[in-house]
Amino acid sequence: MKVSVVIPAFNEEKLIGETLCCISEAMGAFSTRGWESELIVCDNNSTDSTAKLAQAAGARVVFEPVNQIARARNKGAEVAEGDWLIFIDADSRPTAELFAEVAAAIETGRVLAGGSTVRLDAPGLTAPVVTVIWNCISRTTVLLAGSFIFCETAAFRRIGGFSLKLFASEELDLCKRLKELARDQGLRIVILNKHPLLTSARKFQLYSKWEYFRFLSRTVFGWGRNLESAQECHLWYDGRR
Repeated sequence: MKVSVVIPAFNEEKLIGETLCCISEAMGAFSTRGWESELIVCDNNSTDSTAKLAQAAGARVVFEPVNQIARARNKGAEVAEGDWLIFIDADSRPTAELFAEVAAAIETGRVLAGGSTVRLDAPGLTAPVVTVIWNCISRTTVLLAGSFIFCETAAFRRIGGFSLKLFASEELDLCKRLKELARDQGLRIVILNKHPLLTSARKFQLYSKWEYFRFLSRTVFGWGRNLESAQECHLWYDGRR
């Protein structure tokens, strides 16, 4: 068994080092089972030292010139050699316990893909409230958070990977198609919850409530058409770090 961990990264020099260190340690959960693993970073047209830092951390670095999270993830998956893929955001820090939980799910032979509950690294009340709401929605409706997705490589390639039409919410579109495939094959999509993924809450500091409200309003009242525009999805692409 081989697992490929894929990290899309755009101007992530502030956090990529710590993220890769955590992931490298967490991958020990696979080696204790005798599994192979590889670490792939897709440099999504960064203008900082993201690629250099990733290489220094021992990751295999590939380049995607078009700024789009879906393209970056697909590019990383394209070169992956693993039987399973794990997509992790560059500002997230998984533990060995979470990876062991992933391995246990894979070993059941009944799981096609999955995700994890999350927790945000921010003080105050906003982050915990948002986390509780999302985790409840994620577990009850089986929705995958983009910060952590694992799936069988063959299944990912069979459904065509992440949609290149979308600049945001591409993980929800992927989840929908994975559910359909899992149903056809008599398999499951799972949300792991024993060891939540720690992820950055920096967007709460970088963007105002008005910017979030404006984006969500346009998404709802525009029936999601804004998700097909990088400019409309600037919260992910304007480079604020």
